[in-house]
Amino acid sequence: MKVSGTIRVPGDKSISHRSLILASLADGDSRIRGILDSRDIQSTASVLRALGVNVPELSADFTLRGNGLRGYSQPREDLDCGNSGTTARLIMGAIAGNEIFARIVGDESLSRRPMRRVTEPLAEMGAVIEYPGKADSLPVTITGGKLHALDWDNVTSSAQVKSAILLAGLTGKARVAVNETIASRDHTERMLRAMGAKVETVKKRVELKPVKTLNPLDIQVPGDPSSAAYFIAAAVLSESGELRLSNVCLNTTRTGFIMILIAAGASIEYENERLSGGELVGDILVRPAQLGAMEVDVDDIVSMIDEIPLLACVAAAAGVEVRVTGAAELRAKESDRIAVTAANLRAIGVQVEELPDGFHIKEGKQKLRGTVKTHEDHRIAMSFGVLEKVTGGDVTVDERDSVAVSYPAFWNDLDRVIQ
Repeated sequence: MKVSGTIRVPGDKSISHRSLILASLADGDSRIRGILDSRDIQSTASVLRALGVNVPELSADFTLRGNGLRGYSQPREDLDCGNSGTTARLIMGAIAGNEIFARIVGDESLSRRPMRRVTEPLAEMGAVIEYPGKADSLPVTITGGKLHALDWDNVTSSAQVKSAILLAGLTGKARVAVNETIASRDHTERMLRAMGAKVETVKKRVELKPVKTLNPLDIQVPGDPSSAAYFIAAAVLSESGELRLSNVCLNTTRTGFIMILIAAGASIEYENERLSGGELVGDILVRPAQLGAMEVDVDDIVSMIDEIPLLACVAAAAGVEVRVTGAAELRAKESDRIAVTAANLRAIGVQVEELPDGFHIKEGKQKLRGTVKTHEDHRIAMSFGVLEKVTGGDVTVDERDSVAVSYPAFWNDLDRVIQ
């Protein structure tokens, strides 16, 4: 199998969500280029429209006129977040400082995922939160209004929790501070600073001070490092060639997967590094390589949480040992990604021990063959899709449509650069 060519992966999903939400809260016209057009981002756009924001059809280059910090209007319908946990959790924070009532719902998968981690700090600030159904799960109703200052310990080191609190402080015009033991993704803070907000980060503490208005945004959304990871993995596992991924976000809170692979012997280089919109951006050059054993613990997880199933697939294809711990958060994603990853690896002939917070894959090169069940989880589909490609189809995934959540053109792009 040979890898070749240059690929531009779609815009970063985390940054795309945030660009829409923060632009909706700004005064004036924001320009957004290179946004990811996927189901999850469409969910955010749809929710904002229901809140009275004139969000145009998503395109490569568009302008969004913001409604101001407290400009959301009373929605006439439920705010349907689809499968997007980011949409649900961040929009709660944005609504909290607006004097409106909203009922937030999602699909069956999203309705199983935990929400108390966000609703608890918002309730502490003064928002009225209720669970019409099962506690800690959607649907959630929220009544926003006047909010109090908050100093919160983000025990899950979740960027979504941190962002929801920052958005509540922004719309509620209240001082907020978030403390973390492990620094989470910082896209929200970077974007807020670029828009004139007073955000200070000292070690692992982030503090936002009240502002009267938010300046418009002008952003070129960089390529998503989580989407790039699948092509990096396929290139490392190839027999020959070279692959370039252009204009990818290289924010260090997102590159843990790359760092683990490099430590295991992968040939990965950064080129053309530069700052764009407050984010480090560059090209990634990848060549095939022999990998050694890998170990991932709790300190690594935050910067590669989406890529853990992919790392398991890389280890299986390379026949190397990998031990992952500290990843219990994966059990609360679109699927229980620990259980699903382990079950699928066993189904294709891999020796794997499932741990409460991760897994242990034994060393050993074996013939991989069989069908895996994605449970309609896009990360599982793409991770095992890489194995499908590198095994020449001996491994197959049971469905392919779920990738539209984050990367609609994934299968075409994978076929184009890996022969």
